[in-house]
This record gives sequence, structure tokens and C-alpha cells, in this order.
Amino acid sequence: MTKAEELFHKIAAELPEAKESKMFGALCIKAPNGKASAMFYKEDVVFKLDGEPLKEALSLDGAKLFDPMGSRPMGGWVQLSYNYANKWHEIAKISFDQVKAIVK
Repeated sequence: MTKAEELFHKIAAELPEAKESKMFGALCIKAPNGKASAMFYKEDVVFKLDGEPLKEALSLDGAKLFDPMGSRPMGGWVQLSYNYANKWHEIAKISFDQVKAIVK
């Protein structure tokens, strides 16, 4: 297991009510409502964000909208490399809280 994946598991374990699952075959963190808030993808973490947190994440050098197929970025999903591992936990908490508030 890589350092990036170990950190992802640690973050998931530290988020109250979070559950690790799979999304598109990748590890993800889900809120109690079943919605995914973060996903581990190729040593990066992809976060579901909205509003100002989305803008702030996208302003980081190298951050990008998640585009797994290379042709249509997924709105609201920001991909951050391991270079930002020191920010992953904080952003994961914001993402989790935003997703947790979504009514099914």
C-alpha cells in the first residue's frame, strides 16, 4: 500500500459516520446518506465540493476538475495530487460535511 493510500484510509477512519466503499471501482468515502464525498484515484484524491470550497480547491496549483475519461470533466469533483496531502484531511472534512447535508 502506498503512502497516499494509507493516508486516504486514515482520513476515512477519522471522519465520524464515514464508510469506506467503492465508486467506479475506486476506493471512496461515503456519508451516511450513501453519497460519496471523496475518492482515491491514481494516488490522488478527488473531492466532491460546492461553492467557495470548490473555488478554493481549484485555485491550488495543479488542481483540476476530475475527468476520468479525458473528455468530460465531472462538475464539482476536484482532483488533488499527493503534493497536497497536507490539505487532504481538511478538504475531506469539508467535502464530507457538504455531502452529508444532501437530502436523498
